[in-house]
Amino acid sequence: MNLGELFQYDFFTNTVLAALFASISAGIIGTYIVSRRMVFLSGGITHASFGGIGIAYYLGFNPVFGAAAFAVFSAVGIDLFSNKRFMRNDSLIGIWWSAGMALGVLFIYITPGYTPNLMTYLFGSILTVTALDVYLLAGLSIVVVVFFMLFHKIIMFIAFDQSYARTHNLPVEIMSLFTSTLVALTIVFSIKVAGIILVISLLTVPQAIVNMYSYNYKNIMLYSVVLSFIGIFAGLLISFKIDVPSGASIIFALLFMFLVARMLLFVMNKIGVHKTVKSKLNNKQ
Repeated sequence: MNLGELFQYDFFTNTVLAALFASISAGIIGTYIVSRRMVFLSGGITHASFGGIGIAYYLGFNPVFGAAAFAVFSAVGIDLFSNKRFMRNDSLIGIWWSAGMALGVLFIYITPGYTPNLMTYLFGSILTVTALDVYLLAGLSIVVVVFFMLFHKIIMFIAFDQSYARTHNLPVEIMSLFTSTLVALTIVFSIKVAGIILVISLLTVPQAIVNMYSYNYKNIMLYSVVLSFIGIFAGLLISFKIDVPSGASIIFALLFMFLVARMLLFVMNKIGVHKTVKSKLNNKQ
């Protein structure tokens, strides 16, 4: 069966649409995460969301909604406690991380009847995305794009210098809480794509690739979206061809792209064209 024939099936159409919308939200939100040095925080939110999955299974709800509610609660809680200097940020994240995973395991264990297969949530399975998953990703992508277009300058201030933003009376706390909520939702809605264990790579590897060639914030967001989609689609094809889990193959595809980009950077430095290319990318609006 060739690639064109696969589009005759609804599941594959859903998969490609999920890849597209996940790339948009992950590319934009991932740039914000990396610029604010929130990678560890995002990892805490990712693993804490497993508690919501376990509680949702126990109560008979859709696990995605349970994970979303728990992830948002965790993101807002960490943000608020961090601002109040309740305790060291890394300790706080570690507590939420471990508590969420423990709650997930506990509630799944005490759920009566058949124990669900957790591989989809832990390691991802983009081929199992439903129409509802696609609608959620599409809605999130629209919200993320509109939000970052409307408040781009404020977000830049918050991402790079919150003290400066406060001196200009910008709504730092409110914007930080809202962006943390978007981070949480992006993580949860992308779980089917890469899984709880690997989704953080989807939010950081494309940005790391682009950042080797450009410091322009808009360019990093734009090209991260493109590279995310290429990585997801390439990983999907690898998964289809050699019959391996899609989540792992997607991350390996992204890591391979990173390796190629790094080798290309080395060659460009040797022949002396890297500074010229980087200058053009940084000046391009």
